[in-house]
Amino acid sequence: MTDRDTRPDGNVTRLLDQLRAGDSAAFDRLVPLVHDELRVIAARLLRHEAPGHTLQPTDLVHEAYIKLASGALPDWQNRAHFFGIASNTMRRLLVDHARRRKAAKRGGGIAPLRVTNERIGVDLSLDELLSLDDALERLGAMDPRLLQVVERRFFGGLTEEEVAESLGVTARTVQRDWARARAWLYKELYPSASE
Repeated sequence: MTDRDTRPDGNVTRLLDQLRAGDSAAFDRLVPLVHDELRVIAARLLRHEAPGHTLQPTDLVHEAYIKLASGALPDWQNRAHFFGIASNTMRRLLVDHARRRKAAKRGGGIAPLRVTNERIGVDLSLDELLSLDDALERLGAMDPRLLQVVERRFFGGLTEEEVAESLGVTARTVQRDWARARAWLYKELYPSASE
């Protein structure tokens, strides 16, 4: 057994290797190893929710597990790639949740949704989240890697180095992509402010 196999991130990578090799039971062994970190990501996204909000971090993580396990499992390359895909899944779940809430007659008395990532200084309302999702779809059509960088940095909370590892590029490329994506999204979301 190598030192890598005894570290939690080494175990995650080993289990992902087993999944790629066809061991579907490895997903069940993977869940306890990644649950706490996924919960931290979910909590970061939902940090400024009003008390009694209908979606809690644990709920978001469990919904992500169900979504990931119910379809064909992605070909996860490593730990960072796994968290990138998982964070994208949570983003999609948050957007779906926001759309359902908005459709319920402007919230139906439910506290407003806010999505927050304090580490990178972003705080979004329900309407901003939906606008961001639309803009992200356009960004992905224009440049898929820029979309992946945003999803992994903002929704996944990954560092530049982790994003670089998951995408197979350098950290400097991620820095440039992150700056470019943020500038493009700002222009898309706030066109009058960028004139």
